[in-house]
Amino acid sequence: MKLSDLDIIETAPPAPGWGGRYWILVKVTTDTGITGWGECYASSVGPAAMTHVIRDVFARHMAEENPENIALMFRRAYSAGFTQRPDLTVMGAFSGLEMACWDILGKDRDRPVHALIGGRMNDRIRAYTYLYPRDDHPLPAFWADPEMAAQSAADRVADGYTAVKFDPAGPYTIRGGHQPSLYDIDLSKQFCATIRKAVGHKADLLFGTHGQFSTGGAIRLAKALEPYQPLWFEEPIPPDADLSDVAAHTTIPVATGERLTTMAEFATALRQGARILQPALGRAGGIWEGVKLATLAQAHNAQIAPHLYAGPIEWAANVQLGAAVPNILMAETIETDFHFALIKNALTVDNGYIPVPTAPGLGIDVDEALALAHPYTDDGLHLQMQEEPISYHAVNTFAGGAPVKRNPRA
Repeated sequence: MKLSDLDIIETAPPAPGWGGRYWILVKVTTDTGITGWGECYASSVGPAAMTHVIRDVFARHMAEENPENIALMFRRAYSAGFTQRPDLTVMGAFSGLEMACWDILGKDRDRPVHALIGGRMNDRIRAYTYLYPRDDHPLPAFWADPEMAAQSAADRVADGYTAVKFDPAGPYTIRGGHQPSLYDIDLSKQFCATIRKAVGHKADLLFGTHGQFSTGGAIRLAKALEPYQPLWFEEPIPPDADLSDVAAHTTIPVATGERLTTMAEFATALRQGARILQPALGRAGGIWEGVKLATLAQAHNAQIAPHLYAGPIEWAANVQLGAAVPNILMAETIETDFHFALIKNALTVDNGYIPVPTAPGLGIDVDEALALAHPYTDDGLHLQMQEEPISYHAVNTFAGGAPVKRNPRA
């Protein structure tokens, strides 16, 4: 059996649009007619350019290869062009293609992917979700309103969720780390206090940032949040900065990984004090690299919580990984009609947990026609950063790096 053909679909999720501006889906077919699906997470180049990168990585390192040879194909891509170092774009391409290989192998053997990477250790995966606005919540006011966030949190807890994430501390910018404004520190405290009052001890608070703070600024903010005991402080400083001082100066576990790729970068984060790794499997190197990251984390008595701001194929890969490793903490989940429909409802969230599917491969059935019916026609990147510096005169409302879409009736 050899890898033969590659198709790529750029699909744009309709309203509400959670998961980014577009998702890059790859379909790989073998010479025996088995099809595998993967998802390449956002890159620093646009999807049209990324399509060429994906095709190049496939043609150079994977075409006509046995899909079993995951390690060989990874080393080819990792070493390409005399590099042998993390490359976000090349690994973003390879990761989705690697997922497709595992989907193929599972289907060929009539076994779920987790059975091929160590076997089932967990029958269900604890889920967490961002706090998204209700249809009746006004935008952009929702993003800076603790009461509306608390209403959303109460809704999610009623659905069974035991962890909710929010990020009221202002935008990420191209300028690198900055000091938070006093307004943003105060708003962050209000969010924690109000949400904690709404959910009590039924749910953990996950405090999200996006690498926007200087080391000193992150420590200041962490000290303000400690009384509310968040489960984690996510990506407090830029991904190229040293986490050591932040981790040493807060009692909140530091989480990171959305923008990291391969063991090289995750090992550095662990050495610097990260205690929760958040790999995006469509960028981090794929499922087998995810197994290695979980092992590295276990050696540091750390846990993993796969990140998801993408489509449901990456979600399916996250669940297969989580089923097979002992140190899964939880997995991010995005519940939209489009996420569920694109995989024909093969994954669900049941009272705050994701049941691990038993179907072969990734355990999903992709609705290719639905993906093709929603082509991406814009020119923005999956997520975009603010150019202007933050304000120190008022709250910095942060609505995320991708625009919210709403149905006309809303």
